[in-house]
Amino acid sequence: MEKRQSPVSATEFVDVRCGLPSGYSFTSDPKLPDPFTFANGTKVKSKADWPCRRQEINDPFQKYELGTKPIPKAGAVAGSFSAGKLSVTVTEGGKSITFSAIIKAPTGGTAPYPAIIGIGGVSIPIPAGVGSITFGNDEMAAQQNSASHGKGKFFDLYGSSMNTGATTGWAWGVSRLIDALESTAGHNIDPKRLGVSGCSRNGKGAFIVGALDQRIALTIPQESGSGRAACWRISDNEKAAGKNIQTAGEIISENAWFGTPFNTYAKVTSTLPLDHHMLTGLVYPRGLFVIENDIDWLGPVSMTACQEIGQLIYSANGATGNFGFSGHSHCAFPSSQSTDLNAYITHFLINGGTGDIKQVQTSSAKATLSTYYSWAVPSLA
Repeated sequence: MEKRQSPVSATEFVDVRCGLPSGYSFTSDPKLPDPFTFANGTKVKSKADWPCRRQEINDPFQKYELGTKPIPKAGAVAGSFSAGKLSVTVTEGGKSITFSAIIKAPTGGTAPYPAIIGIGGVSIPIPAGVGSITFGNDEMAAQQNSASHGKGKFFDLYGSSMNTGATTGWAWGVSRLIDALESTAGHNIDPKRLGVSGCSRNGKGAFIVGALDQRIALTIPQESGSGRAACWRISDNEKAAGKNIQTAGEIISENAWFGTPFNTYAKVTSTLPLDHHMLTGLVYPRGLFVIENDIDWLGPVSMTACQEIGQLIYSANGATGNFGFSGHSHCAFPSSQSTDLNAYITHFLINGGTGDIKQVQTSSAKATLSTYYSWAVPSLA
């Protein structure tokens, strides 16, 4: 067993300010905001502009929807590994918490291995040569009901009044897990080749983990539905058309997945300077394979339209194939889709993710994208 102090990696989320404004427009617009226009009205003109725009997208997501994801000071994280279990201790402000994750080495391959972090457990088939890491998200931030906010180890450390939603608390925990992987010997996992996945409510968390930590090479949210792969505005539109679909106004009363500031905007999502097609902009250029399902409540049309529009961020930057999209029944991964899934896992985790790959896009729903956005898609140099 070895124990070391971990410096917090600067690549968790690279803060690139670029003279960004501090305010955002809250003018009501039923169509999706333009991801290619800065808050001050200037256009994204090149790939070199995207880090600044990504930071500008990250800020309102944390401020108005997700709640704050703090980054501990260097030396605040310590890890130890023994008998397949990685223990992580985080110390802040005179308080400490400890949590653990189970690491399972793969069959085949050569150490150090790539691995997929499963939020609440791994819910997808993993090919040979790729390990798995089970992250206990409920212990980190509770998700029993809307009264769960403020409960869990994240809040033990930062206080129950912290504005952070449960899924962002999970993302914080996974980031600390990666810190410990980077500094701790013996686990035989390569921290530069990590994926993250989860199904249904845990899929909501997987999407946020990948969006808020740039060390995740491949993000695989499975059936994350309302509040992640689906766009708020499109779900509101579907609800108005008579669909039985979960909207932001309902979801905040169901559970503690979102930050407390979101309560102000959940019934007026058309005023927000963001929507979930822009989550893809936080993941780009890394791998993203979104898996939807055909349950009305989770919004197959909303997920399909939202992600096909989000995929335009990848195509504008010349990396269309890095974002795949597929669909199937609830939390039951069909063998017919294993080839597509394995293509992304092989490319981004086993082979290191060099270059673009052939785009995968299948869906159980169809949507007229022009209904939901009116901005031009640039071809960024």
